[in-house]
Amino acid sequence: MSKIRKMQKRKTNPNLVRLIDDLLKASAENKAKVWKDLAERLAKPLRNYAEVNVGKIDRYLRENEIAVVPGKVLGSGEITKPITVAAWRFSESARRKIESAGGRALSIWDLLKENPSGKNVRIMG
Repeated sequence: MSKIRKMQKRKTNPNLVRLIDDLLKASAENKAKVWKDLAERLAKPLRNYAEVNVGKIDRYLRENEIAVVPGKVLGSGEITKPITVAAWRFSESARRKIESAGGRALSIWDLLKENPSGKNVRIMG
């Protein structure tokens, strides 16, 4: 049994368990290491999840890149350009700021369906 599967057994949220399974499956099918890395981060304990502010995402995200946060996106900071962000959770202020700047706030599942190859995806946090 792999390390990710052992950590996944401890999870009680059925949606999170299914998401980890889908990420591992997409990683194997599309040879996209980014999904395996994301699954490993989501399988870890909740206290290790990333909490990233929108200002940091705006600062470090390049043009045509998609940010993925294996945790929660928080609303501190300003957004100067339209960005696409996928995350496990969003605060209300973060979602509002992203959408008012012309960007998109997606769930990780939505991003996985849109971009199964994992091209131009940057993990933040």
